Amino acid sequence: MSTATPAPAPTHTLRPATRDDLPAVLALLADEDRVVDPATVVVTEAYERAFRAIDTDPRNEMLVLADADGTVVGCLQATYIPGLGKGGAERALLEAVRIRADRRGGGLGRVLMALAIARARSRGCALVQLTSNKQRGAAHRFYAGLGFTRSHDGFKLAL
Repeated sequence: MSTATPAPAPTHTLRPATRDDLPAVLALLADEDRVVDPATVVVTEAYERAFRAIDTDPRNEMLVLADADGTVVGCLQATYIPGLGKGGAERALLEAVRIRADRRGGGLGRVLMALAIARARSRGCALVQLTSNKQRGAAHRFYAGLGFTRSHDGFKLAL
């Protein structure tokens, strides 16, 4: 009689951000080359308002990747866009993708993206798309390594 070996417990969890995560998320967004301490982040009313708008919109999610101890080490915003293309299926737009500077290079970005893609797939999305700043060459190589292709050029107009 054989017994199945239990699967190892996941070491990281992707979950919707809570208001308590806001300083950690803002620190990640400010963290291009160095770790920003969430305790030093000033959460303004504008950030509070933006977080509430994301949190209450069923087509938007601010997601955090947390270590087993609850420490937030990554984040992204997922927006689910209905459309008439792709047979009327939704697409997921991923933005503000970040892994904490001192945790990069160890596979957490792959974990974050795999979980976000699985979440989009389970929602019925036919496509996952993202934009990335032109100066982020390492990020572009990372996304290409995940199978993303440069299919479109993006344009922005500051208002």
